[in-house]
Amino acid sequence: MRDNYNRRINYMRISITDLCNLRCLYCMPEEGVCKKNHRDMLTFEEITEIAKVAASLGINKIRITGGEPLVKKGIVDFIASLSKIEGINDIAMTTNGVLLKEYAKDLKEAGLKRVNISIDSLKPEKYREITRGGDVNMVLDGIQEVLRLGMTPVKLNTVIIGGYNEEDVQDFVALTADDNIEVRFIELMPVGQAGNWATERFISNEAIKKKIGNLIPLAHQTSSPAKYYKIPGAKGKIGFINPISSHFCEECNRIRMTSDGKLKPCLHSNQEIDILNIIRNQPHKLTKVIEESILAKPQQHYLYTEDFQLGTRNMSEIGG
Repeated sequence: MRDNYNRRINYMRISITDLCNLRCLYCMPEEGVCKKNHRDMLTFEEITEIAKVAASLGINKIRITGGEPLVKKGIVDFIASLSKIEGINDIAMTTNGVLLKEYAKDLKEAGLKRVNISIDSLKPEKYREITRGGDVNMVLDGIQEVLRLGMTPVKLNTVIIGGYNEEDVQDFVALTADDNIEVRFIELMPVGQAGNWATERFISNEAIKKKIGNLIPLAHQTSSPAKYYKIPGAKGKIGFINPISSHFCEECNRIRMTSDGKLKPCLHSNQEIDILNIIRNQPHKLTKVIEESILAKPQQHYLYTEDFQLGTRNMSEIGG
């Protein structure tokens, strides 16, 4: 299906929980999020039914996000149920990687193709500070496990935060030398309670490129928000995702669904369409509601323009 700007929408990002086992500075309040009542959240069975309808409209790629999806009980069986949906040929997950070593083999056997791992420092103390208590060695073990299982390319999502981890850039670049790893630097976004905090610590990807130097540009794939480069002789790649300094809205192919059953046509908008009520009370309208959410996609986001309104949800509630 195409939206009003002739973009083919074939990608759905589904948050299955807003809970997480970390408390990253730019993503979640230090005290965590208020735990919602179970009846206010989509069940795995409901998500699977919605995914079936989305697939009938041309969605063929699903990414599971959180919060942290691996804290959700029954995650392996859920991935297996998604993998059986006709038309869905790519199931991926974004995770902080803390529990990845434990679950990776079962997830692969259930049908998970790839993982993106959010990691903002390789230094134990710095990682602990940014995540408010996380153990980076558990994440590094998870990375090695998915490499061992051949779930490549392994994509590492890294947010550079002014005053925190600027000096980690070269450490991440070095990871691409010998393994099929894609390190993707993502500009810090002003979302939720951390909105103003993020604005003050923003570092553009252009500044990061200059810090790295000696980058060889690679052909751009329109299906990816990242623009890729490599260092000479490297097996892996370095990507830059620039939602702030150089947005990729004209190529956006995705819609999002939150764990409490809201469809979001755009990450940086407060517009939400209630699908939880529809699947429970008017399931015959699911197709129409998903169609409407695709047609409701704006032409672009309006970050840092006079039309921008700071989002009310934290990133952990949306799923990125």
